[in-house]
Amino acid sequence: MLRHVSLLTLSSDADFDAIEHALRALPARLPQLLDYRVGRDAGIDEGNTTFAVVADFEDAEGYLVYRDDPEHKRIAAELIRPHLQSRAAAQYEIWRAS
Repeated sequence: MLRHVSLLTLSSDADFDAIEHALRALPARLPQLLDYRVGRDAGIDEGNTTFAVVADFEDAEGYLVYRDDPEHKRIAAELIRPHLQSRAAAQYEIWRAS
């Protein structure tokens, strides 16, 4: 399994409700998303990013379908990028201790 993690710092004028709503609709159109979690930072620690996305896929091909999906690209272009201050992301194979 492959996990994608994206940590975003968005400006305070970003429409977080619209971003969450749009991203949370993606699993209905993308069966490649085995598990999908999105949300705002809880504000517990100072200096955190403001938004996180964690997505699990069977393999890299599933991630690429998600990455290249037109609706996902639209959300990024219209709702996220205009307010994006920084982004860090990684994709990695999920390892579990036995």
